[in-house]
Amino acid sequence: MIVRALLLSLQSLSDGKIVKIIFKTLAITLAIFLTFGVAAWFTLPLVLGRWALGDDGLLADDGLLAIGAFAVMLLFGWLLWRVVAIAVLWFFSDEIIDAIEARHYPLQAQNGKRPGGVQSVQLALGSAARAVGYNLLALPVYAVLLVTGVGTGLAFLLVNGLLLGRDLQDMLTARHGAQQGQLGKLSQLGLGAGGTAAMLLPFVNLLVPVVATAMAVHMAHWNNRPPISVPLPPHKK
Repeated sequence: MIVRALLLSLQSLSDGKIVKIIFKTLAITLAIFLTFGVAAWFTLPLVLGRWALGDDGLLADDGLLAIGAFAVMLLFGWLLWRVVAIAVLWFFSDEIIDAIEARHYPLQAQNGKRPGGVQSVQLALGSAARAVGYNLLALPVYAVLLVTGVGTGLAFLLVNGLLLGRDLQDMLTARHGAQQGQLGKLSQLGLGAGGTAAMLLPFVNLLVPVVATAMAVHMAHWNNRPPISVPLPPHKK
């Protein structure tokens, strides 16, 4: 089922509506990380201390400041991409679900109800808080498992796979209720762990939030009604 859902979701990347959502989520997510980099540019002189300061009180080497700010931005980007990307995705998840259901599951599209703006904000904040909180709680476990070589990575995938699976489940149940929007525990874990692993890969992680959401729609609705694949409208010249 996961492979079938992945193939159908990858086909959706040819949908103009999905492409627009990808660009919107990427623009906002990258803007957030760029803000981290700008903030690092102004705060690094305070963090580095006087050892890196010249006589005029400024960093003796502007190149060091630029490299440090860029390194902070990359570090935040790699470690927090999943948190920020999923939080941003919450504000566009309904557009993704609309596009997938309109093409493949018209009956569910008619019966579903979009969550309100306040509920979407609450769910997005809850998602970000869970991701940060549970990973902070798991830090001692990550540290202990460093000696195993692979244990830390596996623990990270397990924790964040469960969290991502929960997020995708919440996106569907907020619209369809617990009955029609149910993924199942194994499906949640498989989709969440796969999505978490893919988010660690450069460039691939740019598409993961949208593809994972599309996959969740297919996996939740497949048992109730196999997709009928309504053809996309022809492109306007």
